[in-house]
Amino acid sequence: MTTERGNRRVMFGVVKSAGKMEKTVTVLVERRVRDPRLKKYITRHTTYLAHDEQNQYQVGDKVTIIESRPLSKNKRWRVQKLIERKPGI
Repeated sequence: MTTERGNRRVMFGVVKSAGKMEKTVTVLVERRVRDPRLKKYITRHTTYLAHDEQNQYQVGDKVTIIESRPLSKNKRWRVQKLIERKPGI
C-alpha cells in the first residue's frame, strides 16, 4: 500500500509575510505568461497562505509549497521545504 495521495501541485515562492498569523506564512509566487496580443512575456504574481507548523520561516526565505486539504477559510497550501534562507543582518 502506498502513501501517495494523487498529483499535488508544487510551487516555488518567496515568503512575503511571517509572524503576523500563527502557523501561517504568506508566499508570493511569480510566473511568466506570454501576452497573446503583444507576443511578449509578462511577470504575474499571486499570493498564497501556507501552513507553517513550527513558525520557522522568515520574510525573504525561498520555499516550496504543496497543495493540501483546506486548513482554514483561505489556507490550502503547506510549506514543504526551505530552498534558500535569506541572509541575516
